[in-house]
Amino acid sequence: MNSTRAIVLSAVLVLWAPVVLRAQEAPAAGAPSAPAAAPAAPVNWSNLSASQQQLLSRFGSQWNSLPPDRQQALARGSERYLAMTPEQRGQAQERFAHWRTLPPEQRQQLRNRWQQFQALPPSEREAVRQNFHRFQQLPPAQKQMLRERWRNATPAQRKEMVQHARELHPAKAAAAPHPPAPHSGHR
Repeated sequence: MNSTRAIVLSAVLVLWAPVVLRAQEAPAAGAPSAPAAAPAAPVNWSNLSASQQQLLSRFGSQWNSLPPDRQQALARGSERYLAMTPEQRGQAQERFAHWRTLPPEQRQQLRNRWQQFQALPPSEREAVRQNFHRFQQLPPAQKQMLRERWRNATPAQRKEMVQHARELHPAKAAAAPHPPAPHSGHR
């Protein structure tokens, strides 16, 4: 393997491995879980803007029967969608169409990864975003090679790769200690 590939592989492993490793370490039985969040407050249909009501019109007749957390999620999602450019809306629609094709188990894995990401401190989330963007800039063949190498590694090999990458790039390891797991077969 040439030095450029070794550097790229090291960087990607430093960026992606810790969350994957953390996800593989299931909490012990009986371990205390995070405290439950306060119950969500209902969102009144009349408090939504006219644009939000139009976007969410298929939920209008059943809005009051939806759970409050679902109402809040729909309200937040509609705000984000309305703030998007037409290009961003198209991308969001493509991602949603892809989401609907995923089996329930894979959807749950992605939800769990999102929750892990959301639990990170803001500075670490930003580091993850930057590192993911850097990974996305790699040529497709390089990204695929790195994904396959990671996917085929045993947990022990993954730990060794992470340790090796941290030794090669200690500053990058400190800047991004908890990056997201790589996507499998998407993009």
